[in-house]
Amino acid sequence: MKTEFEVKILDIDVAAVKKKLDGLGAVKVAERKMRRFVYDIGLEKSHSWIRLRDNGEKTTLTIKEIHSSEIDGTKEIEVEVSDFDSANSILNKLGFFPKAYQENKRVSFRLDGAEVEIDSWPKIPPYVEIEAGSAEKVEKVLNILGFEKSQATSIGVEEVYKKYGINIHDFKELKF
Repeated sequence: MKTEFEVKILDIDVAAVKKKLDGLGAVKVAERKMRRFVYDIGLEKSHSWIRLRDNGEKTTLTIKEIHSSEIDGTKEIEVEVSDFDSANSILNKLGFFPKAYQENKRVSFRLDGAEVEIDSWPKIPPYVEIEAGSAEKVEKVLNILGFEKSQATSIGVEEVYKKYGINIHDFKELKF
């Protein structure tokens, strides 16, 4: 499994972050609406799930496992698939049915070899996600953006919602 090196900074001022990114010469890569189905793997792997996601440019099928809340705490196996609906149908035939449909909006930037994403989800404040090829690179970009490591978290979306007193499992659909 591949290791994801990423952190989130919750409850951001979007305009201030965009201004900072612009001032640092970050390159805006995309602005898009994303959609995903989330499937349970099984009770014995409570911190693991399957995600089928269409980001507007490509569709991916991913198994994600959260091992810790550290920068390198998430492992994943991901493949690109050609069709969102067909991939969902295949998963259904294999006995995997979506527990949820979710949408979010994302503005993506490249800065100093890292991906910096401003994510907006229904019912919660926007946050920044920084992903790079190593924990050191993530920390470097975190600092360049003016954030402290103590402000960062690597929790998943489910835990982000919990921080705002929302159980994401109460929603079969999260849409704008």
